[in-house]
Formats: sequence, C-alpha cells, structure tokens
Amino acid sequence: MNNQSLSAWVEEVARQTEPDRVVWCDGSEEEYRGLVQAMLRDGTLHELDQVAYSGCYLHRSHPSDVARTEHLTFICSDRAEDAGPTNNWMSPTEAREKVGRLFDRSMRGRTMYVVPYLMGPAGSSASKVGVEITDSAYVAASMRIMTRMGKVALEHLGTSSDFCRGLHSLGDLDPERRFIAHFPEERLIWSVGSGYGGNALLGKKCFALRIASTMGRDEGWLAEHMLIMGLEDPSGNVTYICAAFPSACGKTNLAMMVPPASQPGWKVWTVGDDIAWLRVGADGRLWAVNPEAGFFGVAPGTSRKTNPHALATVQRNTIFTNVAMTRERHPWWEGMDGQVPAELTDWKGRPWTPASKEPAAHPNSRFCVPAKQCPSVSSLMEAPEGVPISAFVFGGRRAKLAPLVYESRDWAHGVYLGASMASETTAAATGKVGVVRRDPMAMRPFCGYNMGDYFRHWLEMGRGRSSFPKVFHVNWFRQNEAGKFLWPGFGENLRVLRWINDRVHGRAKGHETALGIFPAEGELDTSGLDLHASAMSELFSIDRDAWIEDLADQEAFFGSFGDKMPEEIWREHRALRSHLSP
Repeated sequence: MNNQSLSAWVEEVARQTEPDRVVWCDGSEEEYRGLVQAMLRDGTLHELDQVAYSGCYLHRSHPSDVARTEHLTFICSDRAEDAGPTNNWMSPTEAREKVGRLFDRSMRGRTMYVVPYLMGPAGSSASKVGVEITDSAYVAASMRIMTRMGKVALEHLGTSSDFCRGLHSLGDLDPERRFIAHFPEERLIWSVGSGYGGNALLGKKCFALRIASTMGRDEGWLAEHMLIMGLEDPSGNVTYICAAFPSACGKTNLAMMVPPASQPGWKVWTVGDDIAWLRVGADGRLWAVNPEAGFFGVAPGTSRKTNPHALATVQRNTIFTNVAMTRERHPWWEGMDGQVPAELTDWKGRPWTPASKEPAAHPNSRFCVPAKQCPSVSSLMEAPEGVPISAFVFGGRRAKLAPLVYESRDWAHGVYLGASMASETTAAATGKVGVVRRDPMAMRPFCGYNMGDYFRHWLEMGRGRSSFPKVFHVNWFRQNEAGKFLWPGFGENLRVLRWINDRVHGRAKGHETALGIFPAEGELDTSGLDLHASAMSELFSIDRDAWIEDLADQEAFFGSFGDKMPEEIWREHRALRSHLSP
C-alpha cells in the first residue's frame, strides 16, 4: 500500500487509540470467514441453522443501541448556519475536545480494522472511496457486505488523498458518551459509543448521504435517500424510477416488488433499495448509481405477501441483527408468515412466548445481505454509467391527507412536493412512533447541510432541463374513518407505477386539480381489485380544511430556514393556498 495520505492517517489514529494490533482488510472471502469465526467464538455472532440458512448469523446489539441516534448526530461545519435548523450543530473545535478525546486509548485490548471501501460501481467516475477505521469485527464484516471493500477500493484510490475518513470505536457503549460527528469541510466522520448499523457502518448514511450530499452540492450532483428501480413493460421497455420514502415506509418492498398475477408481462428490476447518487449525463438526462453493494433492511413486516424477494435474498450469507430465533435456530420476526411459534429466543437472548409483553424481534431489527442475491437484481446495478431516471416519486405515511398519486406541474412544483413531504414516524429512529413530522425528500435526518440551500440546489439542478425526470407524490397508507387502509398496497402498487409510466411516456392525459395532476377517469387500472365502492373517491378526495391546516405547518417549517428558503418554494406554497381557497 503506497498511499502516503492514508498510511499517515492510519498511523495517527493508531497512536491515539492504542490498539493491540492493526489489520488492513482486503475484502476476501477468506478474511470474511475468519471474522465470522472469531465473532462466533467471542459471542458477537450466533450461528443459525446452516442447512436452511447457509452462511447466516445473528447479532444482538446492546439494548440501548438499537437505532439511529439522531439527537446524538452532529454536523460539525465551521458555521452553524451551514448546518441549518434540521441538524444538530457542534463547532469543530468543541467536537475535537468533546468527541475527539473519547478515542484516546479507546482500542486498547482490541483489534483495529482498516476498511477501505468503494461507494459505487468499480470503474465508475461517479464512485467515491471511503476508509473506515473500526474496532468492531461486526462492522468490518458488515461493510464487506454493504460496500465494494478492500483491493478494489485501494485500486480506485491510487495515490490520491481524496477519500472520506471515518473513525469508529465501540467505546464503552455508554449512551452518555455516544456521538456521531460529521465534518463536511474535511470529509471526516467520527462515531463512538455505538455498534448499531446506521451509526457504525460509516459508508451508509454517514458518508453516502450526509457527507456525499455536501459533496454533491459542491460538485453539482445529488446524493439522495432513494431506491432505484427499473419498470419493464410487457414489450420489454424499461423505465427507471427513483423513489424517496422515510425509513420503514415500504421503500425496500417497492424496490423489490413482485408484480402480481393481475399485471401479466410486467417486471420490476432492483438497482438499489436505499441510496441513489445522481449526475447529469452527456445527454442532459439524470443518471443514477447505487453506491451500495448490499441491503440493510428492516426485518419486521417482511413476509411472502409484503416482500417475497427479500425473503429469498436473506436465505443465505446474511447477518441478522436483533431478530428473534426459533428452536430450530431460524430467524423470526413479527409479521413473518405462518403461525407464531410457541417458543422463541427474543432479540435480547431471553425465552419468549406469545404471552410475553414485549416483541420477540426488535421493531428496528435488520438484515444485512449482498444485493447480488436478490432475485430481481438489475443487470445494470454495476454499470459504471448507472441508469437514466425518468421519474422521481416522493411519499410517506399520511392516514388522512395525501391522495394515492398525483404529479407536479413542473420542476419547481416537483421540488416543492419533495420539500413539503411529511410522514408519520416509525421505529427506524429513536423517539415517539406515529407522530407526523416534516421530512423533505426523506432526507431530514441525512442532509449534511442547510436544507434551505439543499432545496435551492435541487431547483438549480433541474432549471431549464426539459429532459429531467417528472415528479410524483404517492401515499399507500390512506385510511377510511374506520382506520382501514383504502388501497391494497404491496404488489398492487404496480398499478400506480403503470400510470406514472404512462405519464412519463405521454400515454396518459391526467387532469388538473388544486394539488397537481391526478389520473383521469379510467387511467388507473383497478380491474379485479376488491375495493369498497367509495374507495377511489376517498383515495383522491381533497379535504380543503385539512390541507389549509397542513399549509400552516408547512409555513412554520419553511420559515425556520429564514432567508435560506428559496422564493420559488414559497411561491408554490402560496399558489397551493390560492388553489384551495373557496
């Protein structure tokens, strides 16, 4: 290894953390097996049934360390205004004193793993190199699944000093000494006191979104919390879509959708389930690559009905975190198919029965698995140029407000749809569940800079570009007065994607409403669905009073950005209020 910048940094970290030994990870299968065997011996991993679940293991994290800790996640930009009101800010000087010292001698008695990794396809000009230093074998093994790790990353880097530095230590796992700090100007990440995925796998949300979003702002591209999917019609034409939903709102299910029998000839191809890096191509279109190589999906609720491809994917070579285990040593979680077992070992390692008061699997339990194992994985996932995007889809959980689907009138209106997104919170982040919060572009926890500037960057990216994607908003979760979902969801969501596809290709006319363009009568296929007689009218009804109330909440949120908030977004906000006025 002849990269002087990297070698010097590793030596500097070793001097501070004082590990017993330093291991440079090469990403080989042999190395991975060695990491697994060492974790089985020390109890970090538990072996599952190797016949039914070949190469699969269970990890149990500390009960205080089970989700992203947004309140302990900081943007350490030079100026507080550059972090903005949606981020926690800490000055770099304070961070070096408060967080930096927690790494002093933090790896004594442990191994320090140096993990070079490539975000994006090998050979792609869109790909970026990161290096994570960690004292967790679980992190090193998971990074091999989630990224293109080892030799391929070092070859891409060469002698350059242009790489994202990530330093992670488990510390003592004390929540009082747990911090995830990002230094966007330095392309540096510090994480201490947590072993949980999103806090510890620094290539994921930390680099691929928080740091990469600032890189995208500076370099003229986008790093987004979006799935990438290809929708193939019966004649073989594939249209690529990016969609943004808050965590645990069905993003992975949509990315791996299995078309139902009611939609013969249609196919869905999975390019990515969580993150998209988007650049303008030579043809003026927006092209996307998936920077990741694996899936870190939410387990509870995953079943043959909701996501059969995910179930098939995790049958081998998977690290499960905080799921339950059956007597046969099979993974189990709430929402799985079949009867609930009479006895389980819960996510904390305790005996569990259906009479137990707590869930058997943690609501945010996860699976970490290579994407190439997915039955619907796209042949273009590793294409250096990526795939051309024809539509953006924004969505969230709104029980009463948002209609099933509608389209923006133009690019600025589309950016407004993303900027005004709101969703009911889930278990993917610590805090209350079921509270509606603004979550623009599903990026609120992940944008590494002021979101007012972020909205402006979105507006500028598409200004004057006729070949940019159309923008849509969807809501699979609308309910009737009895609290029942009005739309069947899951595979039947393909019917909505078909209308989006028809709009992209000029085959559907739609009709104008106060909110945007709705499907015209008969354009949305509902044949064969067991819908209540009034379901479709309810799915597309506009409660003007409720929308006026939501606009007031939008106004307060947008106002928090002060003069950073683009006037174009305010203009769209005022226009909607005008459209809704009697």
